[in-house]
Amino acid sequence: MDGVTAPSTDNAGARDSRRSWRAPRGRVPAALALLAALLLTFPGSVPNAGPRLGSLLESFLPWLGLAVPVLLVAALVRRSALAAAAVLLPLAAWGALFGHLLLPGPGPQPRELLVLQHNVSDENTDPVGTARAMAAAGPDLIGVQELLPEAVESYRRTLDPEYPHHAVRGTVALWSEHPLRDVTALDIKPRDLTEPWNRGLRAAVDTPHGEVVVHVVHLPSMRLGAGGLSSQRRDESAALLGRVIDEETPGTVILLGDLNGATEDRGLAPLTDRLNVPERGFGFSFPVGLPVARIDQVMARSATVADLRTLPATGSDHLPVTARILLP
Repeated sequence: MDGVTAPSTDNAGARDSRRSWRAPRGRVPAALALLAALLLTFPGSVPNAGPRLGSLLESFLPWLGLAVPVLLVAALVRRSALAAAAVLLPLAAWGALFGHLLLPGPGPQPRELLVLQHNVSDENTDPVGTARAMAAAGPDLIGVQELLPEAVESYRRTLDPEYPHHAVRGTVALWSEHPLRDVTALDIKPRDLTEPWNRGLRAAVDTPHGEVVVHVVHLPSMRLGAGGLSSQRRDESAALLGRVIDEETPGTVILLGDLNGATEDRGLAPLTDRLNVPERGFGFSFPVGLPVARIDQVMARSATVADLRTLPATGSDHLPVTARILLP
């Protein structure tokens, strides 16, 4: 009929071709899911030279799991089976790395010690309240950092009745229910520091289950600035502490410390390569208002750290953490 034109076979074929070559939906969330899975699985592939991006990633690695629900929502919005399937990759990687920390720990054991680690803060205006809170947890051992000389007496008056054995070296201290012997300062001072600096002690503790050696330490702080993360001093101090542990005679060693780093941080490898880390619990202890960093640590050699838990806030900017040490 006049005025009516039949569809062009060539145009229809072109449209069909474009439809057949259309990229699947959800490519961006799928790619991001793959990236998150790779970072969780191979964090060591991120270089640590210069701005220490590797240590920065490893310090907050558990939080990468937040990508899973975000990417899952994106996959549902896009109605993309590809993106939804890709989200399973970071989910599996996160579960393999951190899933065991969510499991319940073993019940009470006949040979165990309860230990408490707390950076009490050099700006703490309530040392008595902090000491009472630590004692109320009922630990066998209490390791503290940032203990100022003028605050020692307040802690002693509160803790000594229940913890009659104590040692102070510099700004770190140990209170114990059990006798202490051979107390010495630890030489973990970075070479470029010239001012007085004593942030480590060692003591042998005569527990009901035999002797254990306890190290209480405070590694140098890391600073995040325009040039990235500055962790060189902390890494140097961790390496020095690793050598000290190597020199200990065979037996149980317990480390209580503000290490200014997570156990995944490669800068703490001199310690995590030698000591057992907690098997349960995340222990996000800093900062107290919104705890996102796991920098207060309990580790052990020739013993199991069954769990790591945070306690309610004190007058410090850190939360106290406790752990059960299962002795062999």
